[in-house]
Amino acid sequence: MNKRAATQSIKSKAKELGFIFCGVSKAEFLEQEAPRLEEWLKRGYQGKMSYLENYFDKRLDPTLLVPGAKSVVSLVYNYYPKKDLGKDSDFKIAKYAYGEDYHFVVKDKLKTLLSHLNETIGEVNGRAFVDSAPVMEGAWAQKSGLGWVGKNSLLLNRSAGSFFFLAELIIDLELEYDSPTKDYCGTCTACMDACPTDAIAEPYVVDGSKCISYFTIELKDEIPNDVSGKFENWIFGCDICQDVCPWNRFSSPHNESRFDPSPTLENMKSDDWKEITEEVFKSVFKNSAVKRTGLKGLQRNIRFITSGKLKP
Repeated sequence: MNKRAATQSIKSKAKELGFIFCGVSKAEFLEQEAPRLEEWLKRGYQGKMSYLENYFDKRLDPTLLVPGAKSVVSLVYNYYPKKDLGKDSDFKIAKYAYGEDYHFVVKDKLKTLLSHLNETIGEVNGRAFVDSAPVMEGAWAQKSGLGWVGKNSLLLNRSAGSFFFLAELIIDLELEYDSPTKDYCGTCTACMDACPTDAIAEPYVVDGSKCISYFTIELKDEIPNDVSGKFENWIFGCDICQDVCPWNRFSSPHNESRFDPSPTLENMKSDDWKEITEEVFKSVFKNSAVKRTGLKGLQRNIRFITSGKLKP
C-alpha cells in the first residue's frame, strides 16, 4: 500500500471509530517547542507536578518513545456534553469528567486503529498515547493541521472549539503529512480576562501552578488561602477558559454513550455533594477521572469553596 492509500485508510478508520479529526505529521524533534518548554519549567509553572520535569528529551523527540518512528497520527475525540451540569449546581466538575474515564474510552479506540493498520497494511510498530506519556499533544495536533494552540494553551479548532481529547499513534510507517493551520485567536483575550486566578498572565503561556485544575486535582497539600473565593464553585477541574472562548460556540454534543453522566451524578444537589460518603463516591465515580483526586481530595475542595478556607 502506498503512502497516500495508507494515510487515507487510517483517516477513514479513525472517522469510523468516532474521531472527529485525524491529521498526520512527520515524527521529528520539536525544535520550536524545546526553548518554550525549558523556559516554562524554569519559571516553575509546573508547581508540584514534578513529573513534568522528567523525560525532557522524550517530550520533544518521538523517536525516543518509538524507535524508528516516522509518523505521528494525531486524533481528536469530542466530549462536549448534551447538558452543562454546572448550570444547575452549586458545585461544578469539568465536563470531561462527566462520564467514564477518557483514558479507557479513547485508548480502546486507538488499539482498534492500530490493529486495523496491522491487518490492512502489514506489520506496523507503534504505540498509542492518550495523555499517558511524555507526548506534547497540542504541538503534534497543531503540526498535523487539526487546529492551533490558543492563548489558554489548549488546541482550538474553528469548527469544533476545544472540548475534545487529543490522542496519538506514533508509528514506524511513512505517511502523507498534513500542513499546520494558522492561529485564529487574533486580538481576543477572553480566556485571559476570565481566569479568576490569573493563570494566563501572558498569551499562550499558562502558569500551571495557578490553575484551578491544578489546585483541585494535582495539588495534594492544602489549597493556599490566597486563592480563597476565586474558584467559582469548581471542585474538580475547571472549564472557565473554554466556556468563554468564542470558538466554543461551534461545539456540538458528543455521540459517545460512555461519556454520558450517570443519573445519580446528573441529579446531585448541594447537600449530596457536601455529605458525599465513600460508598456514594465509589459508586458514582467508579470508572471516572474524578477518582484521581480521591474522596478526601474532593471533600477538601468542597470544604474550600464552601468555607472560603480550609479548616484543620
